[in-house]
Amino acid sequence: MKKTILLLSLIVAGITVSFGQAKKPTIMVVPSDNWCNLNGYMMEFDNQGTKVKIPDYKRAMQENTDVLLVISSINGMMAERGFPLKNLESAMKTLESNAAEDNMRSSKESGASVNENPIDALKKVAKADIIMQLTWKINKTGPKKSVTFILQGLDSYTDKQIAGAQGTGAPSMTAEVSVLLSEAVTSHIDNFNSTLQAYFDDMFENGREVIVRVQTWDDWYGDLESEDYGDDELGTIIEDWMADNTVKGRFNTTDMTETMALFEQVRIPLYDAKGRAMDTRKFAKGLSKMLKKEPYLIPNKLVMKGLGRATIILGGK
Repeated sequence: MKKTILLLSLIVAGITVSFGQAKKPTIMVVPSDNWCNLNGYMMEFDNQGTKVKIPDYKRAMQENTDVLLVISSINGMMAERGFPLKNLESAMKTLESNAAEDNMRSSKESGASVNENPIDALKKVAKADIIMQLTWKINKTGPKKSVTFILQGLDSYTDKQIAGAQGTGAPSMTAEVSVLLSEAVTSHIDNFNSTLQAYFDDMFENGREVIVRVQTWDDWYGDLESEDYGDDELGTIIEDWMADNTVKGRFNTTDMTETMALFEQVRIPLYDAKGRAMDTRKFAKGLSKMLKKEPYLIPNKLVMKGLGRATIILGGK
């Protein structure tokens, strides 16, 4: 009897440990936009005719040793506290290896296209839950140096700030930048991590927040007000699917017209029924498949923007 109780206790303990490990958010540390801009590490890309400036992480890592030292220092602190990490340099290399992939997606029928922000592409490769954005400044007073830092935790799916810390470390005459930063951050990191973990625990309980948009190609014969598929309009049928598949039925229908539906604050589960990680693409693919089947038989195209925004375009691929 005692052996049985001991065995059951070990099993429960093992499940508890595994569950706790599964709940840890994955982290990727990056230099902030502000730091990259102040230090000249920015590049421009064309977003459908509009020039947009974004951080040039690759050049920053190649030309500024402090970037690698600082990221390594913060990575080490997070690893000591049990947070799974995605390395920025490794993610950039993976992104480069996929450079041949065409980022311009177009409809086979109409030729319409969608551009992808390079930062969105990086997030898609890294698939980190939280982006830790770090700004630091070296202060000099005579022979002494100190570091002032700002640390922001951003939800990589929504870009919302969910945690923050800032401060200035004690001055030193000999310490390296990474050491000064580590010393400055140490007194703040545990409160910062507690906030990150609380946010992730809320996601585990109430779902991850994403955005799903439904649109129609301009050459499609149907629309979202059509009642050809049953007693309700197509838009209402899609809303019903959202209610059935979101966590606790939580989502907002922000807009609904005959050609477009916008669903915001859509709470999707972190894991599917088989315990596999769920993301926006997998969630939206469920709706896409439903619309392709009987009785709807609506051809459609699923397009992703970053990790947290999916668009299903009805009427063709």
